[in-house]
Amino acid sequence: MPIDYAKLKSMQFEPIRHTYTRRDTMLYALGLGVGASDPTDAGDLKYVYEKSLVALPTQAVTLGVAPMLLAQPELGINFKLLLHAEQTLQIHKPLPIEGTVIGESSIDEIYDKGAAKGAILYMTRKLFDAGSGDLLSTLGNVAFLRGDGGFGGKSEGAPKPRAVPADHDADQAVPLTNMPNQALIYRLSGDYNPLHSDPEIAAVAGFERPILHGLCHYGMAGRALIRALCGDDPSRLLRLDTRFTSPVYPGEPLQVEIWNIAAGDASFRVVASERNAIVQDFGRCEYRL
Repeated sequence: MPIDYAKLKSMQFEPIRHTYTRRDTMLYALGLGVGASDPTDAGDLKYVYEKSLVALPTQAVTLGVAPMLLAQPELGINFKLLLHAEQTLQIHKPLPIEGTVIGESSIDEIYDKGAAKGAILYMTRKLFDAGSGDLLSTLGNVAFLRGDGGFGGKSEGAPKPRAVPADHDADQAVPLTNMPNQALIYRLSGDYNPLHSDPEIAAVAGFERPILHGLCHYGMAGRALIRALCGDDPSRLLRLDTRFTSPVYPGEPLQVEIWNIAAGDASFRVVASERNAIVQDFGRCEYRL
C-alpha cells in the first residue's frame, strides 16, 4: 500500500518536552569519544567535567525527538526499510548545559523517485528553550524511504547539498577517536536501536557486527571541526550539514577531511581510512570568525 502523500504533508505532531541534565550533557560527549585519547586535555575536559562544563552544539540532535516518529502505522511508511540519509543543523543560540527544551517537528516535503527507487522525506525540528521561548536550533532530517517509492508524487526539486571540491586535496585531515565500545556509550543518549548493540540483529540486517550510529560519527566530526576551525570554541559553530554514505563500525579508524571554501565556510567529509570508504559526504560547516 503506497504512502498517503496528502496525509503525511498535513500531519500535526505534538511538541516534545525534554528535560536533560548536566550528566546527560557529559554522557553525550563521552559517547562521541571525547576524552578517550587524553583525559587530561583541557579542550576535552570542558565537555565532560562539571567544573567548566559547556555543551557540544550537536547534542541538539538528541533533544526533543519524538520516539519512532516515522514508525506510526497511520503514516504508511515501511519503517524497516528507512535509512537516515542526511542531517542538518543550524545553531541560533548556544545550547544550555542543562534545562528543558521543546521540540516541534514537521514534514516539509516527500519526493517520489519511483517504485524501484524509493522516496526521500524531508523533516524539520525546531528546538526551543522552554523557559525563555528562544529558538536554539533548527534541525533537518532527510530520510530515504527505500520501500515507499511509486506513490505518484513529484520527483524533482529536492535540495542539492554542496559537493566537496574535486579539483584539489583537502586542506587538512583530522583523525577521529572511534572506540570499540563507542556505540554502547552513545546509545545511552537516547538511540536504543538494537542494530547498534545486538550482534544478532546486525547480522539479520547484513552487517558483520553492530554498526555505529550515524549521528554519533556526525557528532565526532562536529567536535573535530570545532577544534580545527573554531579555535575550540563551540559557540562559534553556526551550521553543520552532512550526508551519510556508508556504515561505520565501532573501533575502525576515521578521519575528517576539511576544505577551506571562504571565510567562515568549509566543506568536509569523513573517511574510514583502512577501508578507504567515504562514510559522510557533502559536508558543510559554517562558523563565526
